[in-house]
Amino acid sequence: MLKTKIIEIGREIIQTGLVAGTWGNISAWDDSRDGFWITPSGMDYLALKEEDLVLMNMQGVVLEGYRKPSSEEQLHRAIYSQRQEVKGIVHTHSIYATAHAVAHVPLPGLVEDFAMIVGEEVSVADYQRAGTEELAEATVRSLADKNAVFLANHGLVGVGRSVEEALKVCQIVEKSAQIHIMSRLLGTPVQLSDEDKRGLRSDYINQYGQRD
Repeated sequence: MLKTKIIEIGREIIQTGLVAGTWGNISAWDDSRDGFWITPSGMDYLALKEEDLVLMNMQGVVLEGYRKPSSEEQLHRAIYSQRQEVKGIVHTHSIYATAHAVAHVPLPGLVEDFAMIVGEEVSVADYQRAGTEELAEATVRSLADKNAVFLANHGLVGVGRSVEEALKVCQIVEKSAQIHIMSRLLGTPVQLSDEDKRGLRSDYINQYGQRD
């Protein structure tokens, strides 16, 4: 099921323009295997099959699969190590989010769905070259307890309690980044208050959606 969901999300991020070509990456934590499934390096998302995915442990050892894993596997390992509740990670290069990453401009909490699923803001991690341990360290430092972080001059990383939620984070950040840019053309964007942002986040975690 996890592998099927990764394949589906890979198709969605390419078809909706969250990535172009073979860039970006996706992973999902597998409790039953004490490791995570990650997309392979440099393969077309539309051509990916479940057997192309790679299962890795927290020591960076490939447990299953014959493909070379994503070059950002260190970043995924670092996030899973820091955030035990995270079960899915999606890394995208969408236009408006990446504009913030290139300008080194954090994204504030302007709209309710952003505050609910992402947190108070999206910070910008210090620039480090892709695929390096230094990038992994900078990412987890700036991500902290939030659900998204910009990688300077690179793109966006979204995390969630499932890989589906991680995708939703990326979608909401991209929409909110576009709103932020357009609102600045109109005037001065007005943020939600810290109290409202905390309350919306709490409501989402504890009350949102159908519950048994």
